[in-house]
Order: sequence, then structure tokens, then C-alpha cells
Amino acid sequence: MINIDFKRFHIRSMNAASDEERGQINQELKDLYASLGDEDKKDFNEQLQKFLSKEVSRIKSDYESVNGLGQPN
Repeated sequence: MINIDFKRFHIRSMNAASDEERGQINQELKDLYASLGDEDKKDFNEQLQKFLSKEVSRIKSDYESVNGLGQPN
């Protein structure tokens, strides 16, 4: 089983100085994925889905908190 630090890639991408730099970071992930065997690709995809779900939930919660949504009346 592989362990990918998607948060590190995400933070690097958010802090990229340009679209070109962001593209290079995305290419690193694509190259990493291409280098994996089938079982590791499966792990990669599962970890990525888990990371994305967690981030979307966090962003949704932050958005609702900032906008006063989801608060009891």
C-alpha cells in the first residue's frame, strides 16, 4: 500500500506563483500515478477520493459558518 500526501500537493498548488507552476505540480501527480502498478493505482484513487471528500466537507462547513447557514433559528 502506498501513502500519498495529497494535502502537501494541494497546499503547494494553492500557493503556486503561476498557472505554469500549478501545472507542473499537477504533472508531478500524473507522473506519479503513471508510475504505479494496478494495485497502487487503486490505493491512489481511494486515497484521493477520501482527501477530496474531506476537503469538500471542510470547505462546506467553513462556508456555512461564515454565512450563518446551518445555524438553528
